[in-house]
Amino acid sequence: MTTSETRLPRRMPGWAQVLTAFVLVLAVLFAGIRLAVLPGVKDLFGTESHDRSGPALLKSIQDMNRYDAASGTFQVVVDLEKNAKYLPDALHGSRTLYVGAGTVDAYVDLGRVGEKDVSVNGDRTSATLRLPHARLGRPALDPDHSYAVSKQRGLFDRLGDLFSDNPNSEQAVQKLAVRHIGDAARSSGLTARAETNTTGMLQGLLRSLGFKEVHVLYGS
Repeated sequence: MTTSETRLPRRMPGWAQVLTAFVLVLAVLFAGIRLAVLPGVKDLFGTESHDRSGPALLKSIQDMNRYDAASGTFQVVVDLEKNAKYLPDALHGSRTLYVGAGTVDAYVDLGRVGEKDVSVNGDRTSATLRLPHARLGRPALDPDHSYAVSKQRGLFDRLGDLFSDNPNSEQAVQKLAVRHIGDAARSSGLTARAETNTTGMLQGLLRSLGFKEVHVLYGS
């Protein structure tokens, strides 16, 4: 007499379930990366962009008393690398190569010129003006000409991007680009050019009003 036995399927151990789930996550992650780098693949899904921004609100109005006398355009290549102390870069770490372009204005604050800083002779043929030294404005990064050349991130960083509200943020390299552009502007002689241009503007203006001699001094 033959007896048939029915064997129940073995239940997968807990460690095997965790390993399987981890492998599936990696598969989905790398599949997404491959789709992102393959040209033309994204177009198959018909992605569209919609601008649902609200209207811009006026927060304040300020009268400007400064004369923007010169402007410089700068470009810097930022190479920012972040490493974990006890982990290899393949697991945790990043390196971003970023080209930052921006402008810096140099201006003279005419609002600080008081009555005592302007002297005119009796027959109104000669005038002397004392102005504050030219200053630099804040660097303005140009988003149309700034871009990331390459981004390298470890496995844990890529996984973290999946749950981040701002994945692949370039805020750190943008701040570095602005700082380096500001440093370059300070050593570029931009303020000296601004003072020269301001002097030329005031001399032309006052001579058109009948003054034959116009002297412009800077500093206290």
